[in-house]
Amino acid sequence: MVLKPGLKAPDFTVNDQDGKPVTLSELRGKKVVLYFYPKDQTPGCTAEACNLRDNYKALQKQGYEVLGVSTDSEKSHQKFIAKEKLPFRLLADVDKVIHKKYNTWVEKSMYGRKYMGTARVTFIINEQGVIDEIIEKVDTKNHTDQILKKQPAAKKTTPAKRAVKKAVKKKVAVKKKVAKKKK
Repeated sequence: MVLKPGLKAPDFTVNDQDGKPVTLSELRGKKVVLYFYPKDQTPGCTAEACNLRDNYKALQKQGYEVLGVSTDSEKSHQKFIAKEKLPFRLLADVDKVIHKKYNTWVEKSMYGRKYMGTARVTFIINEQGVIDEIIEKVDTKNHTDQILKKQPAAKKTTPAKRAVKKAVKKKVAVKKKVAKKKK
């Protein structure tokens, strides 16, 4: 079954990093960010987890419970949580039970080689257990902004960058002036 907003989120029970079972239906009454990621302690997955960690209080303030899902083991999740000081639970979907229900175990391709792996997708589930939104193009560094529907903060320019921009503008203006005189 293809999942889409408005459908009931498939229920599941799987262990978290501490071996404690987590059942989605037991979280009714809370909004859930169910995010799927490929592998603990890889660059993109770490960026995504750290963005959620750094904005965890804002997510909680909005009533969200954050659950990360990968096919890594409980032990791998424990190391990842300890290293990155993650405040939320990671689910060890080693048997791909959740992945199959959410259609996130997909064929991927890298350097012409095809293989099966986790699609980086996030499901926003409301208090009634219904999918409100599916984020398929995850911006790992600004994922919280995508969840809370905020525009990512504009990148600050340093004085050095401003000086370079100013110099470039000046050079372009001079070139235009010279080109006009030649006509």
